[in-house]
Amino acid sequence: MATVSIPAGTSALLLDIEGTTTPITFVKDILFPYIREHLEDYLSTHWEEDECKQDVHLLKKQIEEDMRQNRACPVHAVDQTVHTDEEKAIREVVDNVLWQMAADRKSTALKQLQGHMWRTAYASGRIKGEIYQDVIPSIKRWRGQGLKVYIYSSGSVEAQKLLFGYSVEGDVLELFDGHFDTSIGPKVDGKSYERIAERIGCPPEEITFLTDVTREAKAAEEAGVNVLVVVRPGNMELTDEERAHYNLITSFNQLELTGRV
Repeated sequence: MATVSIPAGTSALLLDIEGTTTPITFVKDILFPYIREHLEDYLSTHWEEDECKQDVHLLKKQIEEDMRQNRACPVHAVDQTVHTDEEKAIREVVDNVLWQMAADRKSTALKQLQGHMWRTAYASGRIKGEIYQDVIPSIKRWRGQGLKVYIYSSGSVEAQKLLFGYSVEGDVLELFDGHFDTSIGPKVDGKSYERIAERIGCPPEEITFLTDVTREAKAAEEAGVNVLVVVRPGNMELTDEERAHYNLITSFNQLELTGRV
């Protein structure tokens, strides 16, 4: 396995989750089906609670934004204030959430609700966060060399913390210096990476971003961030052009920090 140098001057590593630290199959085959199977029961149980009301309010705002942008979406409007037909209102939320998931939407409203649902599953032990075996030893090594390590994922910060807090490796949250989600901006928008650099407190060129998605890699590059594309089983196939353009790794074990005392 060829060694790949972490770009010179890097002080912080920014890691994607799905397809990078964690198998895509964990998200597609375990996390998402859990939402689909338990969504209606969850909403029925928690409908009158403040947290659930806030989640529904965010979904309603997302629907209004989609309608303004003329995006296709279920025609219902979610109305949290009317309880004359609670089951109908819940059904409308279910329809919208399932539609967003089928379209692979990354909306903050969707990710917040999912995170709240997964919290119950993780805490009860029904789900444990999967992490590739090379990830935790490598992060410990990088931190020992003075690098900071952050997560940037489409999943909510809460969902990220659940995955690493209730992982197959135990609670490994202490290995991360911070977490970012789509509330800082979409992963395919260069400005999101500029905002992350500002939040971390270092120039973009001191950050190296690891992701399996080339659209995200392109956006990070546009912001001046260094990029390494992660090739794992089940990840999207790269074109010949993408393979030629990006530095590729198949394991975190390949990454070495050079030229740093």
